[in-house]
Amino acid sequence: MPTLYAEQSLSTQTSYAQLFDAALGAEHVRGLSDLTGSFNEKTVKGRKYWYFQFTEPSGKLHQLYVGPDGEPLQRLMAQKTAPSASAALGPLARSAIALGCTAVLPRHYRVIRRLSDYGFFRAGGVLIGTHAFLAFGNSLGVRWGDASRTQDIDFAHAGKKLSMLLPNNVEVKTDEAITSLEMGFLPVSGLSGKTGGTYLIPAEPDFRLDFLTPLHRGGDTPYVHPQLHITLQPLPFMEFSLESVEQAVLFCGEGAVLVNVPSPERYALHKLVVYGERTGAFRVKSSKDLVQAACLLEFLWNHRHDALEESLADMLTRGKGWRARLTQGALALRKAYPELAAGEWLAGATAR
Repeated sequence: MPTLYAEQSLSTQTSYAQLFDAALGAEHVRGLSDLTGSFNEKTVKGRKYWYFQFTEPSGKLHQLYVGPDGEPLQRLMAQKTAPSASAALGPLARSAIALGCTAVLPRHYRVIRRLSDYGFFRAGGVLIGTHAFLAFGNSLGVRWGDASRTQDIDFAHAGKKLSMLLPNNVEVKTDEAITSLEMGFLPVSGLSGKTGGTYLIPAEPDFRLDFLTPLHRGGDTPYVHPQLHITLQPLPFMEFSLESVEQAVLFCGEGAVLVNVPSPERYALHKLVVYGERTGAFRVKSSKDLVQAACLLEFLWNHRHDALEESLADMLTRGKGWRARLTQGALALRKAYPELAAGEWLAGATAR
C-alpha cells in the first residue's frame, strides 16, 4: 500500500501550533493598528473634530466620524501606531514553512485572506475541498503522501438548510470582496442565464471559486444569500460536513489567515458519499475524493478512532440513500487500498 501520510517532527508540529495560536489571538484582538487608513481633522466653528478615512479594496472611499478633539480621542489615535496583532503572522508562517508545514499557493492565500477580511468566515463561511485537506495535514501533524494540488477554491455556507444562520443585522459583501481582488474573476451563468455559485478567470478557466450550500426545499436552483451577497449552489449531502466545524490556519510566505473547516472525520466520510455522485468530466475529482478519504481515514483510524466511529454512526442513521452511497464509496476504497484497515472496517459497518 502506498504511504498515505508521514508524521511531522515535533518542531514542525510546534511551529504550526504557535502560528495557530497567534492567528487566533490576532482574530480576537483586532484593533486600530489593523485598519488601513488615517485620522483626518476638520475645524467647524473654531472646534476641531476627527474623522477616520479609509479606502475599501474596491476603491470606495469612506470617512467615519470619530468625535471632537480631546485627551480620550488622542489616546485612541495613539493606538493606530502600535504594532498590529497580525504583524507577527508573516514571520511565524515563514518559520512554519521552513520547518516542513504545508503552505498554500500565494494567489490562493490572497483570495482566502480577502474573504476573511470582509467577514466571510466570521459569518459562518467554511473552507472545504482540497484546501481544507491541506489544512488538516498541518493541524493533525502529518504530511500527506498524496501531493496533489488544485486550482479550485471551494467555500460553503449552511444557508437555508441548517440552524447555523447569519444574524439579520450582519452583511458580508462577498461579491465585492472578489471584485476588489482585481484578478479578473467573473461570475458564471448557467443555461437559464442566471448566475450560479461559481467565479472563474476566463483566461484561466481552471482557477475557479465555488460557493456551495446544502440542498434545500427549493431544489438545486442557485440562490442569492441575502446577507452574504453571493450566489450559493445547493448540493446533496453537503450538510453532513457543515454540522461540525473546526478552525485551522492557512498560510504562505506572505502571512496567515484563520478559517473554518469541517471536522476531518466528517470530511473523510463525506468524500466517500459523494464519490459515486461524480460522473463524466467530474470523474477526475472522484479519484481525488477517494485518495483524500484514504489518507484521512488511515490517520483517523490510528489516532482518532472514537471520533471516527461517532461520525459514522451519525451518517448511518440518515437513511437508505446515504447508506447506499457510502457503501459504494467504501467498496471503491477497499478495491483501491486493499490493505487499509479503515476500509475493511467501513465495509463491515455498511454491510450490517
